[in-house]
Amino acid sequence: MRPVVEPKLPRMLAVDVVVVGAGPAGVAAAVTLARAGRDVLLVDKARFPRDKCCGDGLTTGALRQLERLGLEPGSLPSMEVVDDVVLHDPTGRRLHLPLPRGQGMFAAVVPRLHLDAALVDLARGVGVKVADGHPCTGAAPAVDHIAVAVGGMGPVAARYAIAADGMWSPLRKHLGASDPARPDPKGRPGRLGEWHAFRQYFRQVGPEARSALHVWFEPDLLPGYVWAFPLPDGRANVGFGVERGRLPTRAMKALWPELLARPHIRGVLGPTAEAEGTHRAWPIPSRLHDISLSAAGGRALFVGDAAAACDPLTGEGIAQALLTGSLAATAVLEAGPFDAAGAARRYCQAVERELLADVAVSRAMAVALRHRKSVRVGLRLAGASAWSRRHFARWLFEDYPRAILATPGRWPEHSLRGRGAFSAAAAAPSAASPSVAAAG
Repeated sequence: MRPVVEPKLPRMLAVDVVVVGAGPAGVAAAVTLARAGRDVLLVDKARFPRDKCCGDGLTTGALRQLERLGLEPGSLPSMEVVDDVVLHDPTGRRLHLPLPRGQGMFAAVVPRLHLDAALVDLARGVGVKVADGHPCTGAAPAVDHIAVAVGGMGPVAARYAIAADGMWSPLRKHLGASDPARPDPKGRPGRLGEWHAFRQYFRQVGPEARSALHVWFEPDLLPGYVWAFPLPDGRANVGFGVERGRLPTRAMKALWPELLARPHIRGVLGPTAEAEGTHRAWPIPSRLHDISLSAAGGRALFVGDAAAACDPLTGEGIAQALLTGSLAATAVLEAGPFDAAGAARRYCQAVERELLADVAVSRAMAVALRHRKSVRVGLRLAGASAWSRRHFARWLFEDYPRAILATPGRWPEHSLRGRGAFSAAAAAPSAASPSVAAAG
């Protein structure tokens, strides 16, 4: 037999995989690949640390993904662990949802400024080549590789490119996979997102805002909501989100002072709460069910916001970003360098298995929550007993899959008595940061 000769990459900087975008999705992909021995280049147009407009909340699903990546809670001194959630229905009635104590983390809040920087440091620590401050400026597929143009570095040849570069994905645009400025096949302008969100940081918030995570289902925002997520040192991330089309961005800006002045919201924030800096708005893409996950014959895979993977019910995107990044990396590893179509097929199958049923349930529930009566009834059912409150909280924070009742094949993976993320660290106080220990 004649020996198999592997085709060589062209004479330019060559790596196994280029990951575009160093947020949670990109880092998850890069770390997974690097730990498997692949040569990975992680590029991002921003220099880290950098702020990212976000609610900063971490669900149990996100925390579990961070634990699997090897992120240490002690590297995040700005993290606040959440043990109590308070939901306010459209009539003002409160539902207190306690999360399990002493069993690890089930919810937390940490500014993206610090989370994303810690993740980039983690990537560097496992051998990923990190080029922050270097944007993706072009891309061209070839038979056995993809060439990605990186600002300040020139062209880079790789067997695969993983696009973790946001809902306007420059890599998708450079490959001609779609134009986000144009309507999708169903006539929806994809560049605007399915949700819009608006947030501002506050300091000197009152004791209620410091001790629990609050969500208000305001009648004029449904199925959207207002939130106040606690941070250390008496700070909070406060904001609101609405479905696209409910309010234009300029109307959100005008509504913001009025929302903050509503007595039931102001009462939780407290009389001494003061806004920090400026408010910011951003779009949230949540149409994973009808977006292409690959391009260039499978040489390019899209993850996180580039795959519109946010939860249609809550707008949460960090857990989905981490998961899709890991799934894409695993698909590349399983397919090998020369089976790009196989990598794309494996990735699509993994996303379908892990996320699409949950997306369908979230979309259906978001439709139901457009009506205040549905919200009231749903929260009353959730608060019917101590058992229902405890498990509804864990379901809401993605400890259980959204579609857990419809996907019995996943039941063995999700025990109703399972521990939270970082449970080993919780059992050893010396491993936790001061803010984590105080919140626990």
